[in-house]
Amino acid sequence: MDALRRTSCSTEALVLALCVPFLGIHERYNPDFSIGAGSTSVNVALSDVAMLIILIAAAHAGHRLGIDPLRRGGWTLAAAGTLIGLVIVGTLVGPLLTDGYPMARSLVSAAKFAEYGALVVAVPLIVRRRADALAVAVALTAVAALATAVGILQIIGLLGNLDHVPPGRRMPSFVGLHDFAALAGATLGIAIAAIASGTWHRLRALAAVAAVAGVVGVVIAGAMATVLALMLGGLLAFAMMVTRSTISLRRVLAIAGLLLVVTIGSLSLRSGDVADFVGFLGTQDEQSGDVQSYSQRTVLAAIGIQIFLAHPFTGVGWQASELPVNFEPHLDAVRRRFPEVADEALPSDRHRWGIQNAYIQSAADLGILGLIALLATVATALARAGSRAIRGASPPGPLALGIAIGILVCAAEWAALGLVPGITATALLWLLVGGAVALPRGGDLSDDDGGGVRA
Repeated sequence: MDALRRTSCSTEALVLALCVPFLGIHERYNPDFSIGAGSTSVNVALSDVAMLIILIAAAHAGHRLGIDPLRRGGWTLAAAGTLIGLVIVGTLVGPLLTDGYPMARSLVSAAKFAEYGALVVAVPLIVRRRADALAVAVALTAVAALATAVGILQIIGLLGNLDHVPPGRRMPSFVGLHDFAALAGATLGIAIAAIASGTWHRLRALAAVAAVAGVVGVVIAGAMATVLALMLGGLLAFAMMVTRSTISLRRVLAIAGLLLVVTIGSLSLRSGDVADFVGFLGTQDEQSGDVQSYSQRTVLAAIGIQIFLAHPFTGVGWQASELPVNFEPHLDAVRRRFPEVADEALPSDRHRWGIQNAYIQSAADLGILGLIALLATVATALARAGSRAIRGASPPGPLALGIAIGILVCAAEWAALGLVPGITATALLWLLVGGAVALPRGGDLSDDDGGGVRA
């Protein structure tokens, strides 16, 4: 609390910073209560209460200071709004597209997805000054540090974990494997941005904690998608330093060192899975009795593509790709294509794995327009943050670059998670997309209440 107060942020930004840590806590640790709603029940969790408080704070900020920041959003807000609208429409027409469509359950899921999507509007209304952005960065870093500490206790066997994985293997902390990776990777992006922008000396404590928590957290989570995204983030940082003439050997070596440690550590932890996937891509013909992570994701993605090709314009309805009526017609073809994959890795009525890839799921559930809307949301936000990092006003600030790296990380993890409402990776991506909308043309916020240079 004291650290946030010292940033001299607005009251609304303090509220956002204090509420963000509660978004996406794994459901096992997220206190909730149920409300009956027809044939189903609605679980109201602590994260929902936090989101409601954020929206109230955003409305207050908009009333007090105006809604000018939203005028910067342009294509990003349009794409995000289209995606959320298609999710709602895909739910309402679900019974027309899929027999036995679970309308009540899907409506609750769609509402949760739209609820977190509201961060795209809430963040620009609240985060108007550097101090506001710093408050949110402090909160995220604190949560990542706590998650990493829990992950360390799990990996050495002093604390249990969500998946009952034995010590010495990748761990989910208190959020989930890929969510942990997204949180740690986005936090590491804060440190990389501070180094590349030359603001490390001003943000030394925050950047140091972000670097340690980010590196260790990414390694413990063991998500190679995050490692690849961070490498792209490193290239973006290098491009910023070159175009802004702030490049130095010390900064390049510092960023390269962080990425090298992350890569070596993650590969060491995931060497068995990587080797299995290489074998899967080779000439192996005998079926394995084990469910292998990468090979299963490949098979689920193939099923998702087949569902999309069968329903390219309408999709099958929000989250209906996980229903047997939609994936069973494609199982025989997938078994012939991937005979070495264990039966347990394939979806069934008992194991409704889903597609586990947000981009393919958006196409299968919502049709080609859903895929375009999702890609446009991520691409326009990334382009907005990336361009402001590279071509913004001098001297460069860390905000635009940190947001761009965070978007890369979360977008990569969405390729391994699917469109899942109410999880950390979903909340983080919407938060960062909102942060991209908040960026003025110069790439950094000012210290006045107006939120800096207008776009």
